[in-house]
Amino acid sequence: MASAAIVTIGNELLSGDVENTNGSWLARRLEAAGVDVRLIAVVPDEIEEIATTLREQADRADLVVVTGGLGGTPDDVTREALAAAFGVEQIEYEEVGTDLRTRFRADPEYAARWAQLPAGSRPLANPLGGAPGFLLENVYVLPGLPAEMEAMYKTIEEELRAGPPIDSWRRSYRTTESQIVGILTQALEIHPRVRVGSYPSFGANGPYVEVVLKSNDPDALEAAAAWLTQALEQRLG
Repeated sequence: MASAAIVTIGNELLSGDVENTNGSWLARRLEAAGVDVRLIAVVPDEIEEIATTLREQADRADLVVVTGGLGGTPDDVTREALAAAFGVEQIEYEEVGTDLRTRFRADPEYAARWAQLPAGSRPLANPLGGAPGFLLENVYVLPGLPAEMEAMYKTIEEELRAGPPIDSWRRSYRTTESQIVGILTQALEIHPRVRVGSYPSFGANGPYVEVVLKSNDPDALEAAAAWLTQALEQRLG
């Protein structure tokens, strides 16, 4: 199964001023494309910090999806960081620059900054905005604005598809984790192709646990769900 790391960039995410919805959205879409997300990270708008993180993750994962830092303000340094991470220069992609100057006549040179991409990149069109994304080796760089990020992701989704979707089965039970931990452990042993998760919460009527199974093997998921349903019903009544 192909693996992915998601790296979201922005001081506003680290401070909590902006919720990191991009990370969650991408994780769901990548799972639906059969890609196993192994990491979601948030890094500040600092060239060396971004470059270090991306060098590490590009070696560990089959693909890395990055969001943020593609605008034209001083804290938008993702293009510079990618160039540093892979040891290449930034160059203006002539066709991209010409297009941006034509589209943004009110301030063409400001817009043309977005065409300064790391050498060797493949530009990715931005269906809703100006700043293009790009692909460099196995790193896909998308905008930070959620609407633009989602629109751009949809243009590359098929090339990221790695196999059957990672599907899930979910049920909530009025219980505590301590009462069902033995059954969950057994489920992992009996059904090794399925991931088992449990997520406790407390409602007006007491404690609940949501049990989640995930797998890219539909038959394995169905078998695990049937076994677990029966085991939990017997345990909880």
